[in-house]
Amino acid sequence: MVTDGKDFSRGNLRTYLSSVFGENVEILSIKPIGASTEQKDEHADDIKGWGYGIPIVIDLKVESSTSRVVLSTMRPGGFGHDHFSDRAGVLLWQHSAFNRLKNHVKSLDVGAFTLDGRLKSLGDCNEFFILTEFIEGNPYHRDLDRLKATKQLTDLDITRCRALSSYLTEIHATKSGEKTLYTRRIRDLIGHGEGIMGLTDSYSTALEYVNAESLAEIEKSCVDWKWKLKGFSQRLSQIHGDYHPWNILFRDADDFVVLDRSRGEWGEPADDLSAMTINYIFYSLQTYGRLTEAFETLFDLFWKQYLDETGDEEILSVIPPFFAWRALVVASPIWYPQLPESVRTKLINFIINILEAEALDLKNVNSYFLRGR
Repeated sequence: MVTDGKDFSRGNLRTYLSSVFGENVEILSIKPIGASTEQKDEHADDIKGWGYGIPIVIDLKVESSTSRVVLSTMRPGGFGHDHFSDRAGVLLWQHSAFNRLKNHVKSLDVGAFTLDGRLKSLGDCNEFFILTEFIEGNPYHRDLDRLKATKQLTDLDITRCRALSSYLTEIHATKSGEKTLYTRRIRDLIGHGEGIMGLTDSYSTALEYVNAESLAEIEKSCVDWKWKLKGFSQRLSQIHGDYHPWNILFRDADDFVVLDRSRGEWGEPADDLSAMTINYIFYSLQTYGRLTEAFETLFDLFWKQYLDETGDEEILSVIPPFFAWRALVVASPIWYPQLPESVRTKLINFIINILEAEALDLKNVNSYFLRGR
């Protein structure tokens, strides 16, 4: 579906085309592509059935001349077209690119259907933006910064850890049956520019702690994981998609809001669990060289709370590539240029070892930091 709003009408179409041509337009006929010229215009007042995924030919009159145009949309359903933003991206690109190629059919405009059935022009847009409300609050990473400096765990740290874990329990309880979408999310995890291969591409191959051979082995292991996870589509759940301490604002003890939801509404719950708990590992490695003390307490508590509330032991068997992705982020010389090489080395070891594991061993996380585990 292009929109969940009302059917777009012939009148709305006429208003839109008049804005595109800068003149009052008279619509002479509306037919689906392939219909004969003699076919009766049976849907004069309701073109929804033709317009959603089926190109329609519109004959129109502008002043004293006639013209013929085609209005097309894209159907959802796999092949990277699952989200309306995917389809918008393709159509926006087509409008930009069609007119730059010799002998290509010209694009007159690109537009969108509004919730109330109107057609809105976007043809003169260059970049897009989002406008959100402003919320006061303290980013959760400041709590971790304080723990790193003081090494003193407080009751508030425990309270917030429990709240953050229970929030995931709540949102992950909403499931979806779209099997192809789960497959797409795993494919994106491995091959998307923001995923594992996008991260490995950002690493120099002349680093002391990782080389091209190691990065290639990481990618090969992730391809194997892609096929392992293909049969877990029943796990598709509502997720945040970028649930880390910089995207969480606490307004009070356990009252928080989340920011910057990313990469789709649905996905694998392990995405959110790895995004948060890799940071307990990351901060502990910087502070102690291993997972221990306050950060180990929070890591264990977060996991225990989640597993107790969900009973989802299966998540331990699907999380390795998600942890590999998040570890590639925090080990990155681009995102964290001042990180000690010893920490990066342990994170790379973690990635290699976790990808070789059948499942995450919560009791032996420190063993993953050793080369040749």
